[in-house]
Amino acid sequence: MRRHIPSTRALLIFDAVARHHGVGKAAEELCLTHSAVSQQLRQLETQIGVRLVQRTARGTELTEAGQRYHGQISGDLLRLQNHTLEAMAQRTDGLRLLVGAVPVLAEGWLTPRLPEFIGQNPGCSLHLQVFPTHLYMEDQPFDVGVQYDDAVWPGANALPLMGESCVAVCSPNAKGRPAMARGDFRTAPLLQLRTRMGAWEEWFGQTPHLRAPENLVAGHRFDLFSSLVAAVRADLGVGLVPDYFVERELRSGELVLACPHRAPSSRGYSVFVAPSRTDDALVGAFVAWLRAAAAQAAPRELKAA
Repeated sequence: MRRHIPSTRALLIFDAVARHHGVGKAAEELCLTHSAVSQQLRQLETQIGVRLVQRTARGTELTEAGQRYHGQISGDLLRLQNHTLEAMAQRTDGLRLLVGAVPVLAEGWLTPRLPEFIGQNPGCSLHLQVFPTHLYMEDQPFDVGVQYDDAVWPGANALPLMGESCVAVCSPNAKGRPAMARGDFRTAPLLQLRTRMGAWEEWFGQTPHLRAPENLVAGHRFDLFSSLVAAVRADLGVGLVPDYFVERELRSGELVLACPHRAPSSRGYSVFVAPSRTDDALVGAFVAWLRAAAAQAAPRELKAA
């Protein structure tokens, strides 16, 4: 089978030609002669039996097959580069920690607190990788995972970390702010997070005295909390976000609470320890620090401005 795999050199040259839409700039990038690049392209085409490039009035262009092949291998080349760089960065003393966390918690809560842990463990090389929410996590490469508490990682040791409470935030200049402060959201433009389309219904359902809009899933929609919060800053509407995610904005006055109501979400967060790392001292130190930080950051009273 391996005889069908082209050399890395040939693939890198083909990738450069595809990116630069020509042999000349590719040769310059790779510090090769024009003829060397052309020769490698011909050898690659001969090996796979497909014409990848063609000469036109505009220069060298990919054929349809070449475009398809480049689209298939370009991601593999990038992954190969990243895996190689990661291997080069490996510590020989084993003080390396790979942590996987859901985006909202990684960005809004965990990352700002990491300097404390690094200060306590100065020899540690930490890699924080954000990964999508999965209810079932199998064969994860992480030493520690921070996920929603209804996730399942077979064989991992799961420990409760913290709950989640959500608040409605708006711009200080929001047109309907006085009405919302009184609990009247009927004309409020609600912003939606694509992965939490039922969040507003849950939030209003916990406080019946609030007056909700008729349609709780209408409004501008965003994929990330960071994008949603940016939209709130731009006064596009009212956002429903975890309170820890907007602590800085609320303290600075950049955003304000639309009303004082804060509702616990139906799920919180747990920390998962990989089966192979349960007895690791560094992992144990990180988990202990993580849970202590969560306890210290227990919900504090937030006041509507």
